[in-house]
Amino acid sequence: MSTVTEAIATAGALKRLSDEGVSVWLDDLSRTRITSGNLADLIENRNVVGVTTNPSIFQAAIGSGEGYEEQLSDLAVRGVTVDEAVRMMTTADVRAAADVLRPVYDATGGRDGRVSIEVDPRLAHDTAATVAEARQLAWLVDRPNVMIKIPATRAGLPAITEVVGLGISVNVTLIFSLERYREVMAAYLAGLEEARERGVDLSGIHSVASFFVSRVDAEIDGRLTALGTDEAQALKGRAALANARLAYQAYEEVFASARWTALAGDRANRQRPLWASTGVKDPAYKDTLYVDELVAPGTVNTMPEATLNATADHGEITGDTVTGGYAQAHADLAAVERLGISYDEVVRKLEDEGVAKFEAAWQDLLRAVTKSLDSKGVDA
Repeated sequence: MSTVTEAIATAGALKRLSDEGVSVWLDDLSRTRITSGNLADLIENRNVVGVTTNPSIFQAAIGSGEGYEEQLSDLAVRGVTVDEAVRMMTTADVRAAADVLRPVYDATGGRDGRVSIEVDPRLAHDTAATVAEARQLAWLVDRPNVMIKIPATRAGLPAITEVVGLGISVNVTLIFSLERYREVMAAYLAGLEEARERGVDLSGIHSVASFFVSRVDAEIDGRLTALGTDEAQALKGRAALANARLAYQAYEEVFASARWTALAGDRANRQRPLWASTGVKDPAYKDTLYVDELVAPGTVNTMPEATLNATADHGEITGDTVTGGYAQAHADLAAVERLGISYDEVVRKLEDEGVAKFEAAWQDLLRAVTKSLDSKGVDA
């Protein structure tokens, strides 16, 4: 694609997406992406206004070693532990990315220009440790546009409330179920109420709730394929969109409540739905499926770069594709249930697997960094 054609495409689909009220965030970060100017270029030319990270992203970036050699050598000379080394490298990347995005943060009043960093996934079922880690990460990054990611586990819910109550902006991650999503929103509102009691300025607290999409289809489609009936085949590729659309319906309900209205009067910000896991898993589906079909005002779509580029090239942004689809969404999930596929069992499995995958990625990262430190003659 020529530079001119590429610019036209970019100004088309991605700009239309932004104009529809969807904030485009990049679901990736590495040191070379920052130092090469690539992140700045995506902000300038791809409508990117935020960045999300997770343990898998850092494992891929730091595990490659590219761009981290000098810092690894310094850390080895200092004889730091592997956990300290990993946190020094990840927070340095998030701090640098936050600086690149600072003009966006300032221009949007803190709404966008955000960079997210996750608490240690090994703490997902420990409320007190999650709160302590969130406070430490906010202190280490030391940028107003950082968001601390907390998983929406049972133990994560009270941690969300406590961290928000301290005035720290939070990205709640690994949300799969509608029930858990409502609990996440309630935890956020409770946190805002605690912050208000402490005298914290609510206008400075922002939050997103990361509702995962493609993994729902991957799990349910596999079960539909196993059933093998025509009815089952006809439902493939519909559950994830239905789930996300009903999440947006829940968002509309909660943020029209009297409880929210009282907080809004004190200049609180809504917790925006963020569509995560938006790269398609099934090559039979259009690669922009979870972008084109999840357009709604006041949302965020965090995309891997391949999905971002695909959207720029051939995304079809035709306006709101969420709010008119609630009845069909209910019907689609009900049809899946009638075939004997338990929604509750699926979303519980996906949450457990999501936490386990991030913990495994974190352990892989620790092993890779240990190997790098050891190779420099220092015991990690």
